[in-house]
Amino acid sequence: QVHLVESGGGLVQPGGSLRLSCVASGSIFAYNTMGWYRQAPGKQRELVATHSTLGSTNYADSVKGRFTISRDNAENTVYLQMNSLKSEDTAVYYCRIQFPTHGLDFWGQGTQVTVSS
Repeated sequence: QVHLVESGGGLVQPGGSLRLSCVASGSIFAYNTMGWYRQAPGKQRELVATHSTLGSTNYADSVKGRFTISRDNAENTVYLQMNSLKSEDTAVYYCRIQFPTHGLDFWGQGTQVTVSS
């Protein structure tokens, strides 16, 4: 079992920045992918960015150039630096960890990000 705890969400004005953090604990296999997804009201959950332990990253087109994902493998922590935030970035942001070789994945409870003036 893996437990994920997100933090860093909040209210920010358009053009502002936020940094999300997610710490994983429990039975963490060495090879994994950690990432962020988001779900806005009335919309499906969508990928924001992912980062594998081998260093590969993937971003949604809508956040490229504005968001940066990074991770600390030793601490099983993933970060999402969000700059130049827009109102359309408003959503609940969820952390996810995937273990591809084991066919397992786990989700955090989510943290609210609201971009509004």
